Amino acid sequence: MQPSAAASAREILVRLHDVMASRAAAQAKLNQVVEIIGGALDSEVCSIYLLREGVLELFATRGLDPQAVHVTKLAMGEGLVGTIAEDVEILNLAEAASHPDFAYRPETGEDRFHSFAGVPIIRRERAVGVLAVQHLEARRYADIEIEALQTVAMVLSELIANAGLIDAATAPKDRVQPTALVRLTGQKLVDGMAAGCAVFHQPRIVIEHTVAEDVEAERHRVYAAFDKMREQIDRIAREAEFGVGGEHEEVIATYKMFAYDEGWARRINEAIDSGLTAEAAIERVQQRTRQRMRQIDDPLLADRMHDLEDLANRLLRIVSGQMGTAAQLGLRQDTILIARNLGPAELLEYDRRRLKGVILEEGSLTAHVTIVARAMGVPVLGRVRDVRQAIAEGDLLLLDVTEGTVLVRPSGAMEEAFDAKLALRQKRKAAYAALRDLPPKTKDGKRITLMVNAGLRDDAAALDLTGADGIGLFRTEFQFLVSATLPQRERQQRLYREVLDAAGDRPVIFRTVDIGGDKALPYLIHHDGEEENPAMGWRALRLALERDGLMKAQARALLEAAAGRTLNVMFPMVSEAWEFDEARSLFEAQRDWIASRGRRLPNEIRYGAMLEVPSLAYQLDLLLPNLDFLSIGTNDLTQFLFAADRANPKLAERYDWLSASILRFIRQVVGEARQAGVDVAVCGEMGGRTLEAMALVGLGIERLSITPAAVGPVKAMIRSLDRAMLAADLEGLLAAPPRDLRGALVGWAQERGVELG
Repeated sequence: MQPSAAASAREILVRLHDVMASRAAAQAKLNQVVEIIGGALDSEVCSIYLLREGVLELFATRGLDPQAVHVTKLAMGEGLVGTIAEDVEILNLAEAASHPDFAYRPETGEDRFHSFAGVPIIRRERAVGVLAVQHLEARRYADIEIEALQTVAMVLSELIANAGLIDAATAPKDRVQPTALVRLTGQKLVDGMAAGCAVFHQPRIVIEHTVAEDVEAERHRVYAAFDKMREQIDRIAREAEFGVGGEHEEVIATYKMFAYDEGWARRINEAIDSGLTAEAAIERVQQRTRQRMRQIDDPLLADRMHDLEDLANRLLRIVSGQMGTAAQLGLRQDTILIARNLGPAELLEYDRRRLKGVILEEGSLTAHVTIVARAMGVPVLGRVRDVRQAIAEGDLLLLDVTEGTVLVRPSGAMEEAFDAKLALRQKRKAAYAALRDLPPKTKDGKRITLMVNAGLRDDAAALDLTGADGIGLFRTEFQFLVSATLPQRERQQRLYREVLDAAGDRPVIFRTVDIGGDKALPYLIHHDGEEENPAMGWRALRLALERDGLMKAQARALLEAAAGRTLNVMFPMVSEAWEFDEARSLFEAQRDWIASRGRRLPNEIRYGAMLEVPSLAYQLDLLLPNLDFLSIGTNDLTQFLFAADRANPKLAERYDWLSASILRFIRQVVGEARQAGVDVAVCGEMGGRTLEAMALVGLGIERLSITPAAVGPVKAMIRSLDRAMLAADLEGLLAAPPRDLRGALVGWAQERGVELG
């Protein structure tokens, strides 16, 4: 049987409402529930498993051996039922026994049944049980049947909670109240240090009533809540305290687009049609969103789903009348905000005078909240686990995003050490600021060019703040990553022109889009399957040459934006010389097209390539004659040379920029490029670390492109360095490398008073 979606679910809910309103015992109610659902879905088996004392216990069944009730038990992750509960995922199988997690329980007598479908019973975002159906025939259940099961599971959650069927020991806890010192680690999202008291962004809203008494009344409640939410978003967008222009404006525009998405509103209305209350309907759609998020490997698409979840939380608070987020209640002291995730509008509601930092259980570098926080100057640490278990409201927190740590309830001595470190950081920043207008020239008179890496329009402001010589790497893909749709050529052109305007007479080197692989765009990239190693996959120039419409549009945007100026453009992840030649020819063809229409062109076009793939080093004789400059991308290069994933902590010791292998490789490239008269730069984390930058200067690198925060320390190092002396001594070290080359370089620097910060 495949019932009509809304009508079938509504009929089931009406019958369940009668069961829940009865004075029968909880066990009797569950026995009635499985009969109702099994009959409505024409399934021979319907079973309810509940989490008790850490295991999933069969509580009620229609179709399995009744002697198995309260006897059959499965651990979390064991069998199909345990897998559903552990992963909080749906399973829909035509042949249950073919699934690798299938676990046969002979006491149930289930060997006759082939098909299986199960959904988690969720309470406070955690699985507290499983609702499952089975059928003699081998068939997959229809989508509308699965949706009916999910709707029933929501109602069961209410029944189970009210009946006290979840043991206190296994019931979800919002957080514990520890007193001991705790050190948590996370991902660095927005750099900085801050101290403040812990404040949780919002209390969880627990839905107490799931079955609607009056469907139309619930629909009107949702309509009113949507109107109020959209008014709030519009007001926040108007009042955001930003300068004119910037990616944060595009972020807010995309966020508003979600708020006005009719598809989202329609799905909530369909859930109300099935007989749910307004709150339950919003939560029902939100659960579906969370399940989709868990299935999404692409972090960019997951970030967009976080925006939708943030809006759903706002809508749920409005419709339930529970509007008390920490922002609405007001911050009373210096605060470190804690949340699972935040949308950009949520962050903008906080008092910036009191908000000192943010800790997220989730979050990513490309998330909208990260971009907005960077514009606000608020440090953010993401991907911090067990936050609610480790931190209590009001706890003192010492947040050091530079180190990727947060100290919870520190001792007095730790506070003093943190304050001293913060003061030293500020003192150093002041000292580096004093160097802003001084040239990065070595003691023996060699001028090194220091440029910054950028990817957002706002990053151009770092040129004036740091005194950098220009932008040595502008990551054009960032515009694509923060956009919900493919940026049109006009939008790209406007961004590039504004960056060039902000830079003035300082050069800007634009890198063409490096997307694909682990930076897939949901609106552009479609793979037949998952890439086993995305870093070495279909990305960057490989993708751009195949999807040349994307590159042609970007080429025209760059050429027209740089009219009357010098355009510096480089291509990422060049593996062989012919790839560079083909990319350059594509740009030249677009240049000719623009010229044929009498439009202004750049005064000069300088073409460069990024050397990240080691194979290119063995084609330099073919590449260098056609090249204006070469940039060594040390992040990917080191990873490829060592076959070591730089994100894997077990390989950290093997991934050392100061290994003899890396330094010899760079020395060889610099030597060949110098003979050909081609400028060589390094753009990557290696150049932003003072000791590593010192080694690069000793190898003959004369241009570094680094993060804005690294300009001051690296400039101070350069001004304290005798380059000629280092070059001579480094030759000796590389001829017979010591086991600890890093230690040897540290000793060399300390003996000669080189400032390493």
